Amino acid sequence: MSEPRWQQSPCDADELRSLFLFEKLTPEQLDWLCREGQVESVDAGPLYAEGDPATCFYVLLEGTVVLSRRVGADDVEISRTSQPGVYAGAFQSYLGDRVPQVYNSSLRTTVPSRFYVLSADLFAQMMRDWFPMAVHMLEGLFFGNRTTRQAVDRRERLLALGSLSAGLTHELNNPAAAALRATATLRERVAGMRHKLGLIAADPHRGATLAPLVALQEQAVEQAAKSVHAPALSPVEVSDREDAVTDWLDDHGVDGGWDLAPTLVQAGLDTGWLDRVVEVTDPATLDGALRWLNYAVETELLMNEIQDSTTRISTLVGAARQYSQLDRAPYQVVDVHVLLDSTLQMLVGKIGPGVKIVKDFDRSLPRIPAFPGELNQVWTNLIDNAVAAMDKAGTLTVRTGMDRDMLLVEFHDTGAGVPAEIRDRIFEPFFTTKAVGEGTGLGLDISWRIVVTKHHGDIQVESVPGDTRFRVRLPLTAREEQVQEPAPQEPRES
Repeated sequence: MSEPRWQQSPCDADELRSLFLFEKLTPEQLDWLCREGQVESVDAGPLYAEGDPATCFYVLLEGTVVLSRRVGADDVEISRTSQPGVYAGAFQSYLGDRVPQVYNSSLRTTVPSRFYVLSADLFAQMMRDWFPMAVHMLEGLFFGNRTTRQAVDRRERLLALGSLSAGLTHELNNPAAAALRATATLRERVAGMRHKLGLIAADPHRGATLAPLVALQEQAVEQAAKSVHAPALSPVEVSDREDAVTDWLDDHGVDGGWDLAPTLVQAGLDTGWLDRVVEVTDPATLDGALRWLNYAVETELLMNEIQDSTTRISTLVGAARQYSQLDRAPYQVVDVHVLLDSTLQMLVGKIGPGVKIVKDFDRSLPRIPAFPGELNQVWTNLIDNAVAAMDKAGTLTVRTGMDRDMLLVEFHDTGAGVPAEIRDRIFEPFFTTKAVGEGTGLGLDISWRIVVTKHHGDIQVESVPGDTRFRVRLPLTAREEQVQEPAPQEPRES
């Protein structure tokens, strides 16, 4: 970031008095401000960056400022104003060591501008001594934080949607690619099967074996269909069976038996079945008959693969529809397990293979009135936090049950835990332990507002290293009135 060019000018107490921020100060207090602070002019450009040590408090006298926050790799504009009196910078310095004394946003000017500038130490002294000023600050901080929260909240939703879309695309691509590969191979096998069948039917000596071979084909295809649901064999068992089938084929003069063996074993066919083929054929017919039967078996296995892939795609699309709630009313009576299942399905790519998911669901729980799309956002935030806390390796248990007269959803992870010194602050807006740009500090704040404000429930956390539990409790019945969030108001400061 390039350094702005500053130029100092005299401080005018009357100009300060014209600003809403200082309008109730006494002449002595205004004189103190002019004596201890200074008026600075600066060219268009950045003033400070989010995360830098907060050293100064800025009040706009003239010009235009833009306040922004980092969300991922982007700077998201929170507000842009030319109103004299808006302030920014080290306005939390009066809290001392109770909060990190860093700029929680980035500030830049778009045109040459003038500021009243006061050092953070002097601002903290002023706040402790002048109560009227503190009233202004607390009021402004409330509106500013809410505006910032709304802007970053929208951006965070978009980032979450992008992340989920990327994960869903990856999850859809795997079964789609498998179906395409299976379809291409199936076309080749069907062509081969037609060719072999034509050879058998055209030879009058082989034609007599066609009927029993067709009967064996039907049995083989039926066995291949059943093999999908059979217990999986261990790698050693598979290898032993393939060796046995390969040896049988070699003993009976079938060339390339090693190429046929894997398909036959996968379909659950063994040397006993091969002996039945010998019974209805002769040595001259055996090779062609076995290859024709192998084509039929492989065709069935490929169709099973295509069915599995398309079923997987349909399941993912259904989960995405359920998660997004795009085709449903915003407020409805829902089964929380359907919401949890769809969220876990959507996040499976993001969770990764290192995290074991355990579902401890009480499926007998009643349906509840809720905003399902927003509850899915709560589940997403809590799962994301749990996976991050475990560094993508551990166990995440999602449990449902009753807690007195409320429905309970608990997320239990085996991560490092939430330190006791920050446990009371994790639901504060913008509070985050992540590096600048990696987290907005709004995930748990948003979750709290959805659960408490919109659903009249509560959300709590208990944590020790290796055992962290976020508990969401939701009422079983709806209130007559639905509490809505107040409409956003224009900020009085940046």
